[in-house]
Amino acid sequence: MLKFIFMVLLMTLSLNSWLSVQLSLFLVCFLFGLMSLSNFSLFHFGYGFGVDSVGYILILLSIWIMALVLGASEGVKKVGTHVNLFLVVNLLLLVTLILTFSCLDYILFYVCFESSLIPTLILILGWGYQPERLQAGVYMLFYTLFASLPLLISFLSLYAMEGSLIMGLGVSVSLGKSQMMVWYICSVMAFIVKLPMFLVHLWLPKAHVEAPVAGSMILAGVLLKLGGYGLIRVCPLFLGVAMDLVWLWISLGLVGGFAVSLICLRQGDMKSLIAYSSVAHMSLVLCGLMLCSWWGLVGAVVVMVGHGLCSSGLFCLANMSYERLGSRSLLVGKGLLTFMPTLALWWFALSAGNMAAPPTLNLLGEVSLIISVVSWSKVSMSCLALISFFSAAYTLYLFSLSQHGKYFVSVFSCCSGEVREYLVLMLHWLPLNALILVGYMLMA
Repeated sequence: MLKFIFMVLLMTLSLNSWLSVQLSLFLVCFLFGLMSLSNFSLFHFGYGFGVDSVGYILILLSIWIMALVLGASEGVKKVGTHVNLFLVVNLLLLVTLILTFSCLDYILFYVCFESSLIPTLILILGWGYQPERLQAGVYMLFYTLFASLPLLISFLSLYAMEGSLIMGLGVSVSLGKSQMMVWYICSVMAFIVKLPMFLVHLWLPKAHVEAPVAGSMILAGVLLKLGGYGLIRVCPLFLGVAMDLVWLWISLGLVGGFAVSLICLRQGDMKSLIAYSSVAHMSLVLCGLMLCSWWGLVGAVVVMVGHGLCSSGLFCLANMSYERLGSRSLLVGKGLLTFMPTLALWWFALSAGNMAAPPTLNLLGEVSLIISVVSWSKVSMSCLALISFFSAAYTLYLFSLSQHGKYFVSVFSCCSGEVREYLVLMLHWLPLNALILVGYMLMA
């Protein structure tokens, strides 16, 4: 099955038709989705690759988001700026993501994990909007590489001590407590920066603001999930010391989520606000993963899937407004309900998903995360309440300021929307709300 998927992807590299590549991705997503009909614990494909339930969900999300990325990037096709190269870079990024989520060897996982950085950097530098995209690319490169070098040293040291780096063989590290803490922090820091956690998140808003819509959608939809997936794979190696440092990660996650929620209320740029809201949502994911509990793990995976669909759709909407208005400023893009009335429905639907309103998948995941954190400490309820309240506050701030108010005088007329755009938005919204009907499968 995996060979067929890669064969289809390689065939699309030689095609010049934008639509054929997109339809091929939807076909691959459908065929890969058929694998969910069988109950599996681990599919082995050989050569150090295999898929478990978490990797399967994230691979399916990656293919789905990439197909929608091509649907939303019609501006690149119209302008004609290296269209074939754009397709190749996006498909290479998809291949690296599929390989990362299906690796069974830690060194191979590290190589694929870091290789996803190169196509993302090319997208930002090649098709970004402003001259500041160079600075944004350097920020992203140095943040991730600086934190990833200790991870490589950690894996090499683990191989020297245990003689194996195969996931799932029960490999564990046994050293002194102080040495274990240093080793543990060095191992998880790369994934915490990629997640990202508050205090190491500054690269994300810069990358989002300067990236094209394809870069923003794939960055929010899938690349942030690499951090959560890496924590799921690495934390079992250091389970003893991980439980001793739970208080540190929970404190940083809750306080950081509250601080970032306040920062969202001060943003004047649509993409910057959506990017900071991603940091706030990922802070809850960090809390759930570091607790190493069933509720925390399941809630984190569900929120990662729901956030990937919702945040990608919001970035797509922000790009549609930017293409029509020439600005992402909330001061310029006010009163869009007058000019784009049909798109206001999608603003409302995806904003409801961003604040975890029912019946979205985010609600199911955040309830699970709140249960896991409160069961660890009831003191955390105050921060959780503030995060939930301000999540609704900054989402309503985004929706009300962009859709209502007195419109900018220089905006005279505007195209409400195209069928292609409605289709892309519907394919974001439909899984976000429909997957809650099979929530028992996600939480199994």
